[in-house]
This record gives sequence, structure tokens and C-alpha cells, in this order.
Amino acid sequence: MTATSSASAGWRMRDILVAAVLAVAFGAVFLAWNALNDLATPLFAGLPAAQAIFYGIWLLPGVLIGLIVRRPGAALFGGFVSAAVSVLLGSQYGADALLSGLVQGGGAELGFALFLYRAWNLPAAILAGAVAAIAATIHDVIAYYPGTGADFWAVYAGTAIVSAVVIAAIGSWLLVRALAATGVLTGFAAGEQQRRI
Repeated sequence: MTATSSASAGWRMRDILVAAVLAVAFGAVFLAWNALNDLATPLFAGLPAAQAIFYGIWLLPGVLIGLIVRRPGAALFGGFVSAAVSVLLGSQYGADALLSGLVQGGGAELGFALFLYRAWNLPAAILAGAVAAIAATIHDVIAYYPGTGADFWAVYAGTAIVSAVVIAAIGSWLLVRALAATGVLTGFAAGEQQRRI
């Protein structure tokens, strides 16, 4: 079963709490991931655009929180709040991380919206992750790589999408299953759905 009638209902307190806890945790993870990304930069000297292969981690909170909370705005909340926490903790990207979070979470949100907030399966997660990667690519090319050409954009987008599918989409799907198995998603449609599989 992939649909849920609760998607159109308002947010419950537990939705807000779980979304906030996950977003804060990912905000902290982002600091370590930012540092790892910086350390890896020399490895991509021959093909800088391929460094977008690391992008999936930044897209993960939008997809994951969308899959768990299953309410309009959840993916956007996940992307933005995790970015905001990373800024508060000292992200080297500064205020642009807030814009990135909006773009990334908004992309994932659009992916779920294309399914009319009725599908919460792996294909929906993949679409949400891929759309988030495309949105992030557009932001990054404009903000960080304005002098590059179409070949750079294509490699950047392609590697970001692969990363989004593997890490943000499949990774989120597996995390939901693992969390549901522990019982922490009791009271969420995601937990109920996993128990029936």
C-alpha cells in the first residue's frame, strides 16, 4: 500500500517533533560532511563536476522526513531546518546554506507533490531525490560555477542525481524500514506500512 489519507491532514505534534529531531541531527551531520567534501576536493581535480557524487547526504533529510511525516511541507521543512541548524553550528557556507536548504528541500517537496502526496514508496523517493538534485544543481551552477559550460553542468547534474538516488532515495527508504523495525515510527503511516510488508 502506498497511499495514505493522512497526507492532507494537518501536522500533529509528533510530526513536528520527529521532523525537528531528524533535521537537527542532520544539521550536525552536515558539518562533518562539509569537511569531508572539502578534504576530497583534490581527488576531483581532473573532473571537478564529479564531486557532486557526495551530494546525496545533503538531500537526505528532505526525502527522509517527507517519507516519514507524509504531510505537505515535510520535505521542505527537512531540507531547510537541517541547513539552518548547520548554519547555527558554523557551516562554512554561511547564509547560502539556508538558500541551499530551501532549494534542496523544495525539490524533494516537488517530487512528492508530483505524486499528489499519495505515493510514499521507493519510486516516489527516487523522484523526490532526483528533483532535489536537479534543483540543487541549478542553484550551485548559478552560485558557485557561473563560468562553466554545458559539459560541466551535465556531469554535475548526472553525478548529483546518481548520488541522490543511491543515498537520499534508497538510503531514506532503507532508513525508514530500519526505524520502523525498532518501533520508533509507531503512530506514523510509514511505520504501519512497513509492518505490513
